[in-house]
Amino acid sequence: MHNYPSDITREEFNIIRNELEQAKKTTKPREIDLYDIFCAILYLIKSGCQWRMLPADFPKRGIVRYYYDVWSKERENGTTLLSEVLKKIGDKDTEGQHSVLLTHRVFKTLILLVKKVMTRAKKYLGLNVTLSLTLKVCRMLLS
Repeated sequence: MHNYPSDITREEFNIIRNELEQAKKTTKPREIDLYDIFCAILYLIKSGCQWRMLPADFPKRGIVRYYYDVWSKERENGTTLLSEVLKKIGDKDTEGQHSVLLTHRVFKTLILLVKKVMTRAKKYLGLNVTLSLTLKVCRMLLS
């Protein structure tokens, strides 16, 4: 059992439970309570800790990460399920931090992509491009 300042009450969670459950089809009964998974995600968002530093009294980080990815997937209307349920329970602080976490994830993915492109440019075209230049390009694209 966990008790962190980031946790929401069961009553608050029951308001959003159906939406979270419908995000993923179930083929068998869940072994882990979605409440624990959601509280783990709130802990990560509010504390800003790394995935590996998730306290042991939450579900395993792989499961938490899986649900985070499912609930953070962008919908047709341009929002995510996670941001919608955060609005619904009235957690405005977490909502902004969630978008920062998503931006950080996009930035890391962009850096990896640019590194691959630069590596291939060096290999096939003989271009000499430094990592600092690559990072400057990434920062310019995001600003």
